[in-house]
Amino acid sequence: MGQRKKRNLARKAGIAGALALGGLTLAGCETAAPTAVENILGFGWPKGITPEAESMYNFWIWVWVAAWIIGFVMWGLFLTAIFRWSAKKAKKDGKGEFPKQTQYNIPLEMVLTIVPILIIMGIFFFTVQAQQKVTALDKNPEVTVDVTAYQWNWKFGYAENKVNGENYNGADTERQRLAEQSAKDPEGVKNANPIHGKSMGDLSYLNYNKIETVGTTEEVPVLVLPSGTPIEFRLASGDVSHSFWVPEFLFKRDVYAHPENNSQERRFQVEEINEEGAFVGRCAEMCGTYHSMMNFEIRVVSPEDFNEYMAFREQNPDATNAEALEKIGQEPYAVSTSPFSSQRDTADADNFVDANNAAA
Repeated sequence: MGQRKKRNLARKAGIAGALALGGLTLAGCETAAPTAVENILGFGWPKGITPEAESMYNFWIWVWVAAWIIGFVMWGLFLTAIFRWSAKKAKKDGKGEFPKQTQYNIPLEMVLTIVPILIIMGIFFFTVQAQQKVTALDKNPEVTVDVTAYQWNWKFGYAENKVNGENYNGADTERQRLAEQSAKDPEGVKNANPIHGKSMGDLSYLNYNKIETVGTTEEVPVLVLPSGTPIEFRLASGDVSHSFWVPEFLFKRDVYAHPENNSQERRFQVEEINEEGAFVGRCAEMCGTYHSMMNFEIRVVSPEDFNEYMAFREQNPDATNAEALEKIGQEPYAVSTSPFSSQRDTADADNFVDANNAAA
């Protein structure tokens, strides 16, 4: 009789473990969760606008599904133990205060050891799977963008454009040559080249382009990108550490000075941006006084409009980014950064804009 009870208990524990593991296996699914499940378990995450973001979003939702399954199983076991084997119930049934002890139930102990290990292994596997998709550099980018962060704004430059057969190389060779010269201090300078043989003013790691958009205190920079196109971002900081974050990418990447020397891969790629429109971007690394106002905007347009935008800027080097945006029928300035203001003339960080008063 006792052996039968032990087997039943082990069987129940095995079933619970199988349910938990089966739930966890769902975490690896690329299938989107039902909308009702997303609304409950999304916890405010925005819907992604790239395949990489969708993969991370689905992984996030299914991990929560698995976590709730595991939680319900464990809560069921806890509540069963509390109410079925309580001292009050034992007294009512005329039994001793303590239930029968099962610390030497080897099958049960094996299940309680092996199942958590399998769960951890499963989480690790599916996490790496999503991570590899997001960080892969094999997406054959048709547009390459150089992103330079600095206190407290952004510079965006177009290094390459191959959209619809274009063959644009945007590197500014003269400025790049001057940047290369900054790597070494000339002889005779006090404390010359103190940083691993490089000058303190070394800017040789930065990229410079003929077409660039530079943010200012008065104007939030707008980075124009094509939809449905593989894109590569190359990140670097001109001073302290920053972070490039677009919430709808469900991804951020820290931006360092001398990224390679700091063991960082400065590049990341997206397979495409599958939704046109304006999307706010932010610095997600506390970088100083005006960190909260270090915003930018990604404006996603059709590939045809993007090529028209690039042609206008190439043919009119003195034209502003706002004029180029108007040329393709877009709003000339950022529209996604409200309620933030780029003005930095307050010492109390009161940068909230009252939309009602502003409209008046």
